[in-house]
Amino acid sequence: MTTTTSPQAQIRRGAARSWPVSPSLALLVLRVALGAVFIAHGAQKLFVYGFAGTSGSFADMGVPLASIAGPLVGLVEFVGGMLLVVGLGTRLVAAALAVDMAVAAFLVHVPFGIFSADGGYELPLTLGAGALAVILAGPGRISVDAALAARSGRRA
Repeated sequence: MTTTTSPQAQIRRGAARSWPVSPSLALLVLRVALGAVFIAHGAQKLFVYGFAGTSGSFADMGVPLASIAGPLVGLVEFVGGMLLVVGLGTRLVAAALAVDMAVAAFLVHVPFGIFSADGGYELPLTLGAGALAVILAGPGRISVDAALAARSGRRA
């Protein structure tokens, strides 16, 4: 017995199959989007508020060792965001950013619920999950890590 499918079903299946699939391109999009947000937040801490302003803000929020944590977080977010965009040291950088977001969520944002408008953990959760996805998936072929790995004959 043969089965036939409608022309509409065949078109839908054909369209689904013809969509280009590129995990490396998807990882590039994820890295660039995450990196851009981290760069912006790091730049704000470093160049708008400065080390003193960021440290003071962290102290006001109850962050321990605020005079160290403030500048460190600003640098991790700014430099880490740039490295994430180009895909250099990707898994290590993503791990540092994921820890940054986990600490921010639990030390500052959780008491305010989920919504960012209320000071909640929505943004650190989303950014941390994105960083975790990059740790798990790796940098992809469109990255400095992949280019360096190819030159040395290993996988990124």
